[in-house]
Formats: sequence, structure tokens, C-alpha cells
Amino acid sequence: MTLYSQSALNIRRTWLLLFVFLLVIIALGWFLSWYFNKPNLLIFAVVFSFIWSFFSYWQSDKIILAISKAREIKKQDAPELYRLVENLCITAGLPLPKIYIMDEPSPNAFATGRDPKHAVICVTSGLLATLEKSELEGVIAHELCHIGNRDILIASLVVVLVGIVSIVSDWLIRSMIFSGGDRDRENSNPLGIIIMILVLIISPVVALLIQLAVSRKREFLADSSGALLTRYPEGLAKALEKISQDKRPIKSMSNTTRSLYFSDPVKKNKESWFAKLWLTHPPTSERIKLLREMSI
Repeated sequence: MTLYSQSALNIRRTWLLLFVFLLVIIALGWFLSWYFNKPNLLIFAVVFSFIWSFFSYWQSDKIILAISKAREIKKQDAPELYRLVENLCITAGLPLPKIYIMDEPSPNAFATGRDPKHAVICVTSGLLATLEKSELEGVIAHELCHIGNRDILIASLVVVLVGIVSIVSDWLIRSMIFSGGDRDRENSNPLGIIIMILVLIISPVVALLIQLAVSRKREFLADSSGALLTRYPEGLAKALEKISQDKRPIKSMSNTTRSLYFSDPVKKNKESWFAKLWLTHPPTSERIKLLREMSI
């Protein structure tokens, strides 16, 4: 098994997801133009969706770091952390990413960026204070493997695009409520209006489920790749145990960035099949079990 065996597949998935989100936003624009009898709104939706997709590709990491209230650090600020990241990057054959810190007591981390040359690793201050060196190496190796597997691009894009689908859907619903029946009643189709309302409600839910499915799959791959990188699966398993036991919330986390983190920052025990649909990460117990079954 190679560290980055699925990078090409993830690139194809990125373009597929971009296409799906473009269709969703265009469909929302079409419903809006149909409801208000203004065809120009469809043109606006098409142009807006393309512009926003390209903007997301280039700026998604900056948006995520701003939401997370993270600050960049230099080597002199945290020399031990820098040396650890540098050594793992040499082993992984990756360029050194920028390193950011969130002033949060809850231990966690995430990676973002559009490719290995424009990547960022962000850790919380709580992670540095809680983990031993071998455990911290496991977490950093996990995040570096997200970078090597190109998970960071698809995850960052999905965060921004899910957010915009939710915003557009909410705006359209509010527009319908406050329009007070401005649409031409003679051309009104009650069934069409009902279908449109259902689409507006379902669209952000579908977008969120896509995000969660992508997130869960990439975590297993990054765990196994990270264990291969450090050649010490137990370090990563112990890190997962410690982080999952810490119940302090991350205050600067939003629902859209939740899936990026190494471990789910909303630490709840959810066992039912329906509850698991909404998990951003695989159950920690499953991740630990698979790591401890690995022989390196």
C-alpha cells in the first residue's frame, strides 16, 4: 500500500462534486426565476455559481482559517512542532506546509489548502499541551496524508459550497415568505410551488450528506496512511483515545468546518443507523480498532 494511492481518484471526485454543486445552485436559480417570473435570475444563478466555484478553489483555505480564528506561526514560535512537521514532511516527500495555531484548549487539528504546495496544518493549543510526542506525530502524519491524498482540496471546497447552498436556499425561502404573493397568480401551479419548497428544503440536506460521506471515507484512509508514515499505529490510536475523552468544545468551530477536524469536535455518542448518517467522522472506536489491527 502506498501513502497516496487515491490522489488521482480524489481529483476526479473534486471535479464531480464541483459539477454537482453547480447543478444544485443553478437549479435553485431556475426555481427562483420560475417563481418570480424573472428569467434573468437564472442567468444570475449560472454566473454566480461559476464565479463562486472558482473563488472557492482559490480562497477556500483562507475562508476556513478566518472562520477558525487561526494564526500563522513561524519556526521561532514553536520550534519543536516545526521540527516534527519538517521531519515527517521529509519522510512523506511533501513540501513543508504553513503551520497555524488555534487558541483552543480542546485538542484537535485539521489540514486545508488546494494542493501540497499551498497547504496548511492547523493545530489547537490544547493538542500541543495534551499529547505526547509519538501521539502528536500520529496526528500530524494523519493530516499530512490528507494533504498527500489531495483530501484537503475536496474537503475545503465542500465546506464552502455546502455553506453557499444553505445560504441560497435560506434566502430563497425567505424571499417566498416575504414576497407576499408577488408572483402572477394566474400562472401559479400549487403542485409546482410545493415541489419547489421541497427542493429548497432538501438541497442543503443533500449537500450536507455529501459532505459527511466524503469526510468519513477520507478519515479511514488518512489513519492507515498516517500509521504507515510513522510506522507506529499505537501513537495515533492513543491520540484518538485522548482527544475523544476531552469533552471541551471548540468555540470557533462552525457546522461547515466540523468535518475538517482530526476528531469530531462535537463529541457525542451516536449508535443508531440514522444518527450515524449525520456523523462527520467514523466512530472513534472503529478507527482505534483498525489501527491496532495493523501490523507494520
